[in-house]
Amino acid sequence: MSPEQIQKLVAEIEQKDLSTAAHTWRVVLYTRALLESFNVDREWIALATQAAALHDIGKIDIPDRILQKPGRLTDEEFEIIKLHPVTGFARMITLKVSEEPIHNVVRFHHERWDGLGYPFQIKGEEIPIGARLFSVIDSFDAMTSVRPYRNDIGDNAAQRAIVELQAGIGTRYWAEGVEAFTELFHTGQLDYILHYFNDDVPIPSFYTAREEEFDAIRNHYKSK
Repeated sequence: MSPEQIQKLVAEIEQKDLSTAAHTWRVVLYTRALLESFNVDREWIALATQAAALHDIGKIDIPDRILQKPGRLTDEEFEIIKLHPVTGFARMITLKVSEEPIHNVVRFHHERWDGLGYPFQIKGEEIPIGARLFSVIDSFDAMTSVRPYRNDIGDNAAQRAIVELQAGIGTRYWAEGVEAFTELFHTGQLDYILHYFNDDVPIPSFYTAREEEFDAIRNHYKSK
């Protein structure tokens, strides 16, 4: 997909749910960092970061009263939320998006290692590797960012999130994905994302910043 197509789709998601703006930037950059740690080739990283940007495209079809609800969802409302990987995949097909890495993340990013995820309840190595890795990233960001139902996350949210990820190995998450992400966190390689692309910082237009600007930010935090 072209950067222009992705930017247009991301803008649609953001209009539907304003809390996704910073979230989109962060999960894209976490995905890039994690795949670089696995020495994945740049072409696959490019597709995976596109997938990360579009993973919640199906939320466009979720009613606002559910998506923006500040309190706990009812069982019926949660069942509707659980459809967004399906509607997102349908949108990809309608838009003639054919890249399998994008399909896999959009469809399967809420599946669990133990098979208790949604919407397909596939498990273990049945889950495509891109979706396995992305579920770790998506969960971490959900636990460390503002949501309609949670405004105060606290200073130690990232450390608590890492503990939660570790506790979910073998049930919610793929062990290798959690361990690799944990290593990035503890060695400071995610600091530039946590500190710069946070909910209090204005979000630049998607794909307009040059890659060397990201590298400068990343290198600044690595050198600390």
